[in-house]
Amino acid sequence: MTPRERGFRMPAEWEGREATLMAWPVRAEAWLDGLDEARDGFVEVANAISGFERVIMIARGNAEADGYSPFKDARKRLSSAIEVWDLPHDDSWLRDNGPTFLLDEKGGRCGIDWRFNAWGRKYEPYDADDRLASLVLRRMETERVAAPLVLEGGSIHTDGEGTLLVTEECLLARNRNPDLSKADIEDLLREYLGVDTFIWLDRGLAGDETDGHVDNLACFVRPGLIAVQVTSDPEQENYANSARNLAILAEARDYAGRRPQVLKIEQPPARSCRGERLTLSYVNYYPVSGGLVIPVFGRDGDSAMRASDERALSTLREAYPGRKTVAIDGLRIIKGGGNVHCITQQIPAPRRLS
Repeated sequence: MTPRERGFRMPAEWEGREATLMAWPVRAEAWLDGLDEARDGFVEVANAISGFERVIMIARGNAEADGYSPFKDARKRLSSAIEVWDLPHDDSWLRDNGPTFLLDEKGGRCGIDWRFNAWGRKYEPYDADDRLASLVLRRMETERVAAPLVLEGGSIHTDGEGTLLVTEECLLARNRNPDLSKADIEDLLREYLGVDTFIWLDRGLAGDETDGHVDNLACFVRPGLIAVQVTSDPEQENYANSARNLAILAEARDYAGRRPQVLKIEQPPARSCRGERLTLSYVNYYPVSGGLVIPVFGRDGDSAMRASDERALSTLREAYPGRKTVAIDGLRIIKGGGNVHCITQQIPAPRRLS
C-alpha cells in the first residue's frame, strides 16, 4: 500500500515540530569562498535554530586525507545543545537528500526516501547522499518508504491541507525523471505525499543550479497565503518569469477551492561572487517553533542591500505575528547555491494519542 492508502500526508512546516536536521559542509568545490566560511554560516544557522528547538547535525566521522575530522570540528564549534550524528554523506543540503516526513491521523510517522542524483548529476560522487535518508530513518527508528522518483525536498512545498506548490522547471527537468510525464509525476506525488491539488509555477529564480527549486521562489505562509519573491524592475533577469508566476498564482486554486492570497517580497539587489551571480532569496527562510530564521545579505554594509533586508524582514514579521525573527548572514550560505531552508529539514512531531 502507498502512504496515501495508509492515511499518511505531508504536514505543513508550521505544524508541531520535534527537531531540525542539518548536515556539515564537506564538499569544497561547492563553495565559492571555501569551506571555512560555509561552516561559519552553518554554525550561525544551527545555533540560531537551537534557541527554539532541538537540532541534529550530521557530520561524517572518518578523518579526511589532511587529518580533518568533520565530526570533531562540528562538535567543537556548535552549541553543546546540538546533537551531532556520525553518518556518511557527500554534501550539506539536507533539505534535498534527507527524508521527507509524513504523519497519519493515528499518531504514526514515516519518512519518504526519494531517489537522489545530485540535482541532475551536477556533483560526483553522490552515492552516500543517496543513502543518507535511509540511514537517518534507521537511526531514528522510523519507518522508511522508498519512492520510485528522483526528487529533492526543496522542490516541493505544502500547505498541509492537500495542496502542493512546485515548479515545472525542476520537476519536469529531463535530468531527473526523463521517462515520466507531468501526469505521472503528479500521480506519484499524490500517492507518496497524500496531496490532491498542484500549483505548478513556471520557472524558479535565474541562475539557481537546482533547476528552479520552489523553496527559493515561493512558499506557503499558511493555508490560503503564498509568499513569492518578485521583481518590479523590467531590467532584471527575473522580471518576465516573475510576471508569469504571478499570473499563474492569480488563477490558481488550492485544495479548499480558494484563490490564494499572494504576499510579494521584492528580490534583493544583484550580487556576484567570483564572477557568478548569486541567487539571493528572502523566501528561503525557515520557520521554527515560535520563530523565523531569515537570510539577509547586507551585513557587509551595502546601504541598498541593508534597506532591502529591512523591507523583507518587516514584511515577514507582519506575515508571522507573534514569532521571534532571527536574521542570519545569508551571503555565507548562498555561495554554495542555497540558503537557510535548503540546509534544514524539519522533523514533525508525531501526534500523541491518549
